[in-house]
Amino acid sequence: MNLLNDDALNDSLLNDYALKLDHLKQQGNLRQFSCNVQQGRMIEIQGHSMLNLASNDYLGLAADLSLREQFFDETPNQLRRMSSSSSRLLTGNLPEYELLEASLSQAFHGRAALLFNSGYHMNIGILPALSDSKTLILADKLVHASMIDGIRLSAAKYIRYRHNDLNHLQQLLQQYHADEAFDRIIVVTESIFSMDGDETDLAELVRIKQQFAKVMLYVDEAHAIGVRGEQGLGCAEQYEVIDEIDLLVGTFGKALASVGGYLICHPIIREYLINAMRPLIFSTAQPPICMAWTDFIFQKVLGLKPQRQHLQQISQNLQQSVQAKGFDCPSTSHIVPVIIGESQKTVKKARQLQQAGFYIMPVRPPTVPKHSSRLRISLTSQVNQADLDQLVRLL
Repeated sequence: MNLLNDDALNDSLLNDYALKLDHLKQQGNLRQFSCNVQQGRMIEIQGHSMLNLASNDYLGLAADLSLREQFFDETPNQLRRMSSSSSRLLTGNLPEYELLEASLSQAFHGRAALLFNSGYHMNIGILPALSDSKTLILADKLVHASMIDGIRLSAAKYIRYRHNDLNHLQQLLQQYHADEAFDRIIVVTESIFSMDGDETDLAELVRIKQQFAKVMLYVDEAHAIGVRGEQGLGCAEQYEVIDEIDLLVGTFGKALASVGGYLICHPIIREYLINAMRPLIFSTAQPPICMAWTDFIFQKVLGLKPQRQHLQQISQNLQQSVQAKGFDCPSTSHIVPVIIGESQKTVKKARQLQQAGFYIMPVRPPTVPKHSSRLRISLTSQVNQADLDQLVRLL
């Protein structure tokens, strides 16, 4: 009898989820995995080959077979460790981690560097570790979900300022900086935003920060590392503010063709996080071979100025073309959204473009606000102007 009741209860619970899935489908917001095969700049799904315009491989390094061959040719078999087998605080702190951190430190003006398993792991761990009930976090309205989750996991009070509205941010700082309830204020933003492709005025943000003694800046360069700055160190390098950003974070899983995240900070912050950041303390470290590969790629990225210039040029051309077609497109980067609005219409347009040979994904709520569904065109240095001319004609 109890088993029958349990089965009925389980059916009821499953039906509830099934109804929710059906609701998502009716709204055009249902997501599903698609198995794919990638070769060079092309992606193949169910036998259909398309130009890949949905990847974050901004410099084409993940698609470069010759780089992988060079890496394995130069990496002795005994160093090809596929697992760290523990956290870094136990037995996982192998030489590959310290070598990569040393490379990052050297590039970023001698500041301390700390590695994480992923950008999400990084963003949900740093803010809770550095915050307490006497911390106020002021976050841009459109920061990535991982930062929002990190803020929610913290004990801090938080307010989200209007997107890229630094006047609003300054007003909030003037309002709360003298409040004795807060010992510190952490301002959280991305440099290049992942969905709109627009960017923060980092130089102005630093200027504002310098007016307030209790303020720390947390800037996520996930979509800027590799593609901005003379050496590809991100918008912080481009605008010459590396030393003024307290918590400069980014990922290796996009332009750097690897996996994991990093923080550039003061040595005291690094040491404190090693002792206080729960996702870092209690996670098995990344496979050492991944850290060796990241270091290998990072050294390559420093010299890829021609690829960065090409990417910037085609990005500007596409932004102008999309706007000329009458679409809203706030982008100033290689992430170029074509904002359509309604989810079903966006999904239909994405399918049409895929059938025509362009793999572009629709982005819908809750990833973006309601009524702002868009095609998210993610450019890489492997794309040429002729490709984009053909794409624009189909929009």
